[in-house]
Amino acid sequence: MFLILFGAPGVGKGTQAEKICAEYNIPQISTGEMLRAAIKEGTDLGKKAKILMDKGQLVPDDVIMGIIDERIKNDDCKNGFILDGFPRTIRQAEEFTAMLEKHDIPEFTCVEIYVPNEAILERLLARGREDDSKETILNRLEVYQAQTAPVKEYYQKARKFFSVDGNKSIDEVFNEIKNLAIN
Repeated sequence: MFLILFGAPGVGKGTQAEKICAEYNIPQISTGEMLRAAIKEGTDLGKKAKILMDKGQLVPDDVIMGIIDERIKNDDCKNGFILDGFPRTIRQAEEFTAMLEKHDIPEFTCVEIYVPNEAILERLLARGREDDSKETILNRLEVYQAQTAPVKEYYQKARKFFSVDGNKSIDEVFNEIKNLAIN
């Protein structure tokens, strides 16, 4: 199962990713974790990323793409993986699609766990975290929508994008994602 998981903060991506990874014995891959791993392993791309990050600069697409390319070559990815937090731009989506073709990786599925903003706000405020003020949450939701809207549209045009109702039970959402990713 090759899956890209989308969803605003608080929709249950982490919960669903854990369940899918456990069921299919596949890794969850996040760009942040990959950058930290590449830096720790001392790869050439990791060294480039570290220099930029130490200067407080954003890591450019070519470095991110290189790190993802290195990561998906690992044996634990041969039967699938879940990507979280990537791609964030159209360019990344296009390059990622080409990368998968280069590695003969079969079709992948993009699934958005959708929950209305009002319900997300309610969920996140109920967590009681210090950084979960109403203003902060609304800002994070706005940033998420602005970042992902073009990428969602790109995958919708390619007929690879599906949305599931994140207000359903954890098991119902899990089963919907499985059915979409398997078919």
